[in-house]
Amino acid sequence: MSVLAPVARPAALIRPLAHAALIELVATAFLLIAVVGSGIMAERLSGGNVALALLANAVATGGALVALILAFGPQSGAHMNPIVTLAAAATGGLRWHAVPGYIAAQILGAILGVWLAHIMFALPVWELSQHARTGLPQWVAETIAAFGLLLVIWGCRVHREPVTAFAVGAYITGAYWFTASTSFANPAVTIARTLTDTFAGIRPVDAPGFIIAQFVGLALALPLLHRAPPAHER
Repeated sequence: MSVLAPVARPAALIRPLAHAALIELVATAFLLIAVVGSGIMAERLSGGNVALALLANAVATGGALVALILAFGPQSGAHMNPIVTLAAAATGGLRWHAVPGYIAAQILGAILGVWLAHIMFALPVWELSQHARTGLPQWVAETIAAFGLLLVIWGCRVHREPVTAFAVGAYITGAYWFTASTSFANPAVTIARTLTDTFAGIRPVDAPGFIIAQFVGLALALPLLHRAPPAHER
């Protein structure tokens, strides 16, 4: 799950960690470009048909996830998600000292991705979402979405590496439809999506409920996750 070697001198460790964090920033930025950009495009082209817009948004996001995991997985693990990073550290797949850098890079990358999507579609760079997403059904949905995502990732580790990329893309595409929240399942994504008043947005006041639910999903999933892969994969 990480490019960091099991044993390394502190000075030698800084460069791989910085590189991995940069990769996480870039990968997460592209993920949010896909989520928000496809949402904008889908809303503009769907003629008011919300189901069609959601379908386009889901397919674009799932497809982008497959590509991003395949491209960036060998360099940083392609977590693009703080709960995945925390789960990796808790199961021995990532050293704990790498966690703050990963999470900071994911949040910053997610915000940059939203801004870049806005620039591409001639929207104001800075805006706050007015899209209400709150209530127990939404929070339960986010718990299930995060729990299922982690089980899919760790469950696929017994297969060859490309399997995980396709499984995650398929899971998120499906979870857009079978969860009431449309499966954010990612605190960094949730934070960034407060900054877009488009199809993919969520009101800032609603974000804490989603993030808490995602961490509940992490807590429920951790006892079921396998330990880290062999050292040469870490």
